Amino acid sequence: MSTSQSRRLPPTLEEVAAAAGVSRSTVSRVVNGSTRVSPEVLANVTRAIDELHYVPNRMARSLANRQTMAIALVVPEETTRFFGDPYFASIVDGIARALRPSDYVLNLQFASPGALSEKTVRYLLGGNVDGALVVSHHSGNHFLASLGHSLPVVFGGRPLHPDEQPSHYVDVDNVAAADMGTRYLIDQGRQRIATITGSADMPAGIDREAGWQRAMERAGLRTDLVARGDFSMASGARCMRSLLDRSPGLDAVFVASDLMATGAVSVLRERGRAIPSDVAVVGFDDSPVAIGGEVELTTVFQPSVEMGEAMAHMLLAMLRGEEPEPVQIMPTRMVVRESA
Repeated sequence: MSTSQSRRLPPTLEEVAAAAGVSRSTVSRVVNGSTRVSPEVLANVTRAIDELHYVPNRMARSLANRQTMAIALVVPEETTRFFGDPYFASIVDGIARALRPSDYVLNLQFASPGALSEKTVRYLLGGNVDGALVVSHHSGNHFLASLGHSLPVVFGGRPLHPDEQPSHYVDVDNVAAADMGTRYLIDQGRQRIATITGSADMPAGIDREAGWQRAMERAGLRTDLVARGDFSMASGARCMRSLLDRSPGLDAVFVASDLMATGAVSVLRERGRAIPSDVAVVGFDDSPVAIGGEVELTTVFQPSVEMGEAMAHMLLAMLRGEEPEPVQIMPTRMVVRESA
């Protein structure tokens, strides 16, 4: 036997589905003993399973129901970021609410923003969980892009590369939301509007910058006042200093998260700028930090708790063998306070 033959990966649910001419979820129902399939479909799937020698890779499932009753929440961030950003608390709150009536428990898995450890990969694919929820994914997380081929998975946020990744996700329209936040500043008569972006390797960071740029171009305003942050408060402060050094006369800033906006506000006050008369500030999230500082933030509201709930409900439906709508886009709106 050749090396390539000996290392051939076992067939996947997708391959069985293709051979049987049915959907992945239909194969899942057959494998898990569901009676919600017709005799003809059952025969086709069973034949494909036999021909491909497919064996479900869930060794850790109990003999009684072949399920672990565990779901992994995968967070490709450092722990300091996770526990320091209210966005994550809101998402977890929503997930917990959705899972509370079920028998599923939630396992938290941290990973490097750049790449998952072998231990995390082994855990996720070793039959330890029935499905996974992924939040805050980065472009370097190549394994996460293909995780859905081996495990039911729902992402919080659109895929960075849709052609590489199954499309079950919950998100807001970040481009339209950032456009709305920037237009609010434009409508207030602001002319020199800067932006502090989120991480450039994350969909939310990319899309919110694109929304700011779209609104600025539509209004015929300059689009060079850009500073790149990473969604942390420290980066918001650093970027605000850089923008003021480059353009002391700027009169507004759209910031891609409330946490970064809080850092920006501290620097504006440090530099003696009155908010909002000298510089108006719009954040994003409407998280608790928006009302926790000396200046309450005008911000773009996104329903983070409800997004967590929607992610969990979508995954639960998949685990039941159902076919939920693969994409759910949640509404956003402006929340006007002191800063703009």
